[in-house]
Amino acid sequence: MGLVEDKINEFKELEKAIMQMGGEKAVAKHHEKGKLTARERLDSLFDPGTFREIDMFVKHHCTNFGMEKVQIPAEGVITGHGLVNGRPVFAYSQDFTARAGSLGEMHAKKICKVMDLALKAGVPFVGINDSGGARIQEGVNSLSGYGEIFFRNSAASGTIPQISAIMGPTAGGAVYSPAMTDYVFMVKKTSYMFITGPAVIKTVTGENISFEDLGGAMTHNTKSGVAQFACEDDKDAIEQIRELLSYLPSSNMEDPPVVDTGDDPKRTDPALNTIIPDKPNRTYEMKKVIASLVDNGVFFEPHQYFAKNIIVCFARLNGRSIGIIANQPKFMAGCLDINASDKATRFIRFCDAFNIPLLTIADVPGYLPGSDQEWNGIIRHGAKLLWCYSEATVPKLLLVTRKDYGGSYLAMCSKHQGADMVFAWPSAQIAVMGAEGAANIIHAREIKAADDPMAMRKEKIKEYEDLFSNPYCAAENGHIDAIIEPSETRPRLIDALEIMCTKREMRPPKKHGNIPM
Repeated sequence: MGLVEDKINEFKELEKAIMQMGGEKAVAKHHEKGKLTARERLDSLFDPGTFREIDMFVKHHCTNFGMEKVQIPAEGVITGHGLVNGRPVFAYSQDFTARAGSLGEMHAKKICKVMDLALKAGVPFVGINDSGGARIQEGVNSLSGYGEIFFRNSAASGTIPQISAIMGPTAGGAVYSPAMTDYVFMVKKTSYMFITGPAVIKTVTGENISFEDLGGAMTHNTKSGVAQFACEDDKDAIEQIRELLSYLPSSNMEDPPVVDTGDDPKRTDPALNTIIPDKPNRTYEMKKVIASLVDNGVFFEPHQYFAKNIIVCFARLNGRSIGIIANQPKFMAGCLDINASDKATRFIRFCDAFNIPLLTIADVPGYLPGSDQEWNGIIRHGAKLLWCYSEATVPKLLLVTRKDYGGSYLAMCSKHQGADMVFAWPSAQIAVMGAEGAANIIHAREIKAADDPMAMRKEKIKEYEDLFSNPYCAAENGHIDAIIEPSETRPRLIDALEIMCTKREMRPPKKHGNIPM
């Protein structure tokens, strides 16, 4: 055997040792928790045989506390690139079996390298988080590592899609990188995020709380809104990440991929003609409307557990990716509140950054009233929605199905906020407010002075309904482009999207606006 063969064999032995990660016992313990290893996660994310690892042989430099004697395979994080649905993606996956996936200086440098490469190449970046946090033995070098990652998250934002998967503990400074990315996937029962853990909270405040209640997947999907997806297990999370990527362009310099879905663009649906209830205070399922309109009834919904009074989702119209924002009458009558405003705002800005056209479906009675909403800043949060619709330059379509009142009419992408084409069903009601409230205000004296106030009130309500509780007044003033039969909605939207897909719109040059945060 020659010298070259010896060196190849030496290389293979070193590679084999690193591929063992934290060793058989650590891997077995990891599997017992129902979790995939860092390498198994990457193998599931990328198309078979396409993953190429970078920086396998990187080692830490720490000599404090006996760390010079500690070997950490691959420095506790696997980095590299491959293909997802045939398209290039960079990724990292923290290895909890190797020193709990703790982040030190060289661990962070590995992550930063693939982030830099993803930005240069103009391709998406996926981070799989499963770490005990900062490597305490490295002191400020660990903190500087987090800071370098945060800086790159900011630089890449709006340029390439950034996706985070939380598949284990993520605490302290480690939570901020995922929070700065576009989408956060969490796994039920095995992942959690928090700034300070239950033990610290108990010491400082005396509050007893579990890891799951404090920062589990459902907590962040229902209460905080920090995460957009709650997945059943690691495989489910990875499958959903792959699905999300299928709707997105590789960078802001591209349009989303066009897919042949096989659904007839001229398809109509007579069921939409009867979906709106006869009584205005009755609800219906907005997701049925969405399913009827989009290709094959398929849509992909982030934030399905948070602010349920509004829906945001990705779908396709004639094979083109679109982002949909729709009021949900089944929850809080589809009112806008603080959380709904924030949820929609973030989604709209993401779609606008990545050239994804927007379809808004409005059935909104107004903003949620109450001191709690006012004191917590509904004015500020509601203003974000007006801001981001006005700021967005992608094609913007609006469909009004029923109620569209007052400030919320403006906030749901009205013509005045830059909607390119506005459609309304004959059931649409576009006015400053509902007929009952309007009649009570406008005709208060007449109603009070009438011999039969109840009869007078009904008469004035009917008078207001005839004037404004319809789409015709808005159409007469050019605020609606077309009143359409509900069954014909899909082909009309597709025609509008096709004609507007080449839209170009320039705004005044500036560094950035000052969004009301």
